[in-house]
Amino acid sequence: MLSKNQIKLITSLKQKKHRHQHGLFVVEGLKTINELLQSNLQLHSLYTTGTFNIDAKSEFLISEIELRKISFLKTPNMALAIFYIPESKPIDNSQLVVALDDIRDPGNLGTIIRLCDWFGVKDLVCSKETVDCFNPKVVQATMGSITRVNISYIDLIEFLSNSELTAFGSFMDGNSIYKTKMPNTGVLVMGNEANGISKGVEGLVKQKISIPRFGELQETESLNVATATAILLSEFRRG
Repeated sequence: MLSKNQIKLITSLKQKKHRHQHGLFVVEGLKTINELLQSNLQLHSLYTTGTFNIDAKSEFLISEIELRKISFLKTPNMALAIFYIPESKPIDNSQLVVALDDIRDPGNLGTIIRLCDWFGVKDLVCSKETVDCFNPKVVQATMGSITRVNISYIDLIEFLSNSELTAFGSFMDGNSIYKTKMPNTGVLVMGNEANGISKGVEGLVKQKISIPRFGELQETESLNVATATAILLSEFRRG
């Protein structure tokens, strides 16, 4: 049976301040939990209506009613786990880096983390205003890729100012990505869903790039930031 303290801890982790206070985050769903169990991340506790046959001290068998009490999902999927938040590793400035300037939507961030994993981008740099990567919705959207991408929350202007890598920024009026030869290294900067790249960061972008529209009416306002990231990363790797 779940104790009041266990319920209180788990439900508190929905909020960023409590996640960072305790150094813990929540993972739900059998597939994602299994991915994290096979990674270097350290398990704090696992609550399941079945059994994973892991360390008995960390695994708690609970009822479906209890799982619904602690789950952040509308339809809980058999298990909920708590993992320790890992420390960020030093950023590798010899390869392609993705930098996010104030991305707010958890689904977008989760998808971009998966894209970094898919395209072999080891480092994802986020402005401090970007949504927390350990937000339950972000973790869910990464489908386990969060274990294979080094995510750092830093001052983006300071990072770009000190980086020797060329910063490429996504802008509506930039040079067509299809007419630009992309290097193997650099920083790909993606901006906020509504406002794009901020003025301070824009001043540090060395090369503005864009994804041209091919529709006859040319009326589509913009692409979703995760979709745009996928297209741009594909061109970086193709180049």
